[in-house]
Amino acid sequence: MKILLCTDNLMTRAQLEDTWRKAGAELISAGSRTMPDLIVVDLTLDAAPAIIEALRTDYPGTELLVFGPHVDGDAFKQARNAGATSQVSRGKVVDRVLKQLKA
Repeated sequence: MKILLCTDNLMTRAQLEDTWRKAGAELISAGSRTMPDLIVVDLTLDAAPAIIEALRTDYPGTELLVFGPHVDGDAFKQARNAGATSQVSRGKVVDRVLKQLKA
């Protein structure tokens, strides 16, 4: 599975990429010619809804999973309105993607 991860938090990026790579995922970067199978967006990014809209335009058929603080319901609502197809709390994103990798 090819995953495009969008986060500016270096600790989060390192943890997620390491875990998912060990499970067999290939992490690709934005602007890559490779089509992702899954896009994962951190809702704490500045302008997250605009980023989601741009990704939805670039990759219309790709699942777009967002994650963020479970208490920020407004951010999740904005993400859905921008084109996110699924959402999880920050504490569940690792397991959610691992489950998809094993499917």
